[in-house]
Amino acid sequence: MAASTSHSFCSSLAIVVFAVLVIFTGSSSALSKNHYSKSCPKVFTAVQLVVQSAISKQPRQGASLIRLFFHDCFVNGCDGSVLLDDTSTFTGEKTAGPNNGSLRAFEVVDDIKSKVEKECPGVVSCADILAIAARDAVEILGGPSWDVKLGRRDSKTTSISAANRGLPPFTSKLSDLISRFQALGLSTKDMVALSGAHTIGKARCVVFRDHIYNDSNIDSSFAKTRQNKCPRTTGLPGDNKIAPLDLQTPTTFDNYYFKNLISQKGLLHSDQELFNGGSTDSLVKTYSQDVKTFYSDFVKAMIKMGDINPLTGSSGEIRKNCRKVNN
Repeated sequence: MAASTSHSFCSSLAIVVFAVLVIFTGSSSALSKNHYSKSCPKVFTAVQLVVQSAISKQPRQGASLIRLFFHDCFVNGCDGSVLLDDTSTFTGEKTAGPNNGSLRAFEVVDDIKSKVEKECPGVVSCADILAIAARDAVEILGGPSWDVKLGRRDSKTTSISAANRGLPPFTSKLSDLISRFQALGLSTKDMVALSGAHTIGKARCVVFRDHIYNDSNIDSSFAKTRQNKCPRTTGLPGDNKIAPLDLQTPTTFDNYYFKNLISQKGLLHSDQELFNGGSTDSLVKTYSQDVKTFYSDFVKAMIKMGDINPLTGSSGEIRKNCRKVNN
């Protein structure tokens, strides 16, 4: 009887352990680069055409698409929730502190969704569109390419409070950046590599004002250059004055972001924290000298980030309109 009871307990424990493993590993393992090979074989072409057109008209759109993917994955996983407009039942992520007035390219995503829906209605999720568009933007602007894992589904809700809690603010110290990324299963190396996406795009005065006027770890001539268009006093229109995150090659995906950090020309406080006498200095040096290593680590980190808590199987839905849940 004791042996039988022990066997029964072990079997039950094994079932529980297996169930837990399925919960924590089943979702991301369900993603595949071949997910739409039969159901929507032209999805990649459809997305790329729209992204290419948007970037040709305004190069900044590339950085904006990458940022949408980052900010989506960092809040309850890569589920397209960042795209949802406010409703009577929830307040979306668009007006969260790190997003308000700074997230862009929603119209580009709308255009992509429209194009994809014509090819294969009700098949491709908005969450997957963000993943593909981010990859395409990096490649179009001169960076690396990679096979995107697909099969995510879209969330039916969102949370402004989760966005305010989960997204690292531009005032973050290195220790805070490391801990926030680690909480999502991303290593310090992943964090530094992903930060390299700031080699493209622009930021508003309101997010770098304190750094250029009050921090000491900044090149004085660089600070003065930025101060010329970013007034010390807060308020409009000064708050919305923009500057490139990478002063050298602002529309090319390369490793100049890291070169800038070594010269103390990081635009954001959180950027310069990566090279400020801390544990990540050596990685910044490596990436500044070896673009191939940066590209390789960036690709690995993007794929890893894309695996954060996706909705798969029967969870969520495939939205018809990326801005709102289906009726």
